[in-house]
Amino acid sequence: MLPTVEEALHELEIAGEMNPGPWTKHSANVGLAARNIAEKIPSMDPEKAYIVGLLHDIGRRVGIVNIPTHVYEGYKYCLEKGWDEAARICMTHSYLLMKDEFNYEPDTESERTIKEYILGCEADDYDKLIQLCDALATDYGFVILEKRFVDVTRRYGIMEGYIKGWEVAFAIKEDFENRMGCSIYDVLPDIGRTTLLSPKPWKPGNK
Repeated sequence: MLPTVEEALHELEIAGEMNPGPWTKHSANVGLAARNIAEKIPSMDPEKAYIVGLLHDIGRRVGIVNIPTHVYEGYKYCLEKGWDEAARICMTHSYLLMKDEFNYEPDTESERTIKEYILGCEADDYDKLIQLCDALATDYGFVILEKRFVDVTRRYGIMEGYIKGWEVAFAIKEDFENRMGCSIYDVLPDIGRTTLLSPKPWKPGNK
């Protein structure tokens, strides 16, 4: 199940009041990118794509959190609401490598839950779409993948698996473009301008 578009937008607004930051504008842009891409693919539902894009980072409502925590908190919150389809995206959006992300034994209960969940599912079109759109959307608009990857690296540094994740993102991009019959960049508003912007990288804790 999913909330309505209006409910999802309201949840994001409330979450932004709880934990202010550019992450809410990023989430809104992820939703917009997902909807625009899904509109070009007959087998996909643009409204569903928009909703799960809006809510993919909803776990950040609890405060300044790391990747596993916001993934787990978003998953829990959406399940409590009965939104299982959005809960799934909360789990999968940060793990481009899916099963290959977890070649270690997590230390915390939440991370163990994430690992068990990811190991038990195969990425579908909506998982892949939000993983891709998460890498296309910033709070100030849309950028080409290469620009976003540099931005994230400036924020967090190089972590093991980053380059493999980038390769997955490019493969997802190519697959969607083949089905769309055009570049994903053709459906992202004003991307030519926003890609050339160079704002200071935002990090959790910087409002």
